Amino acid sequence: MPQISFFYGIVILMNFADHAPAHFHAWYGDFKVIVSIKDGVVKGEMPGRALKMILEWLEIHREELLSNWVKAQNGMPLDKIEPLN
Repeated sequence: MPQISFFYGIVILMNFADHAPAHFHAWYGDFKVIVSIKDGVVKGEMPGRALKMILEWLEIHREELLSNWVKAQNGMPLDKIEPLN
């Protein structure tokens, strides 16, 4: 699963040919979540501060994430996305 971004110890990843709906994975220490790109719905466990940063990053980079999702579904290389500053 390729890493597409990293900030404040949070790793953002996206699988190739993964199941719908469009989503990405976020890991922080032992915590892991799956985040819907469309609506930010989260599955999994993540500390509140880290989750807030992930969702803020999602809002900023939604279009880039959707573009990467299409690339991933077609087996194309994924673009790196700027971290949250």
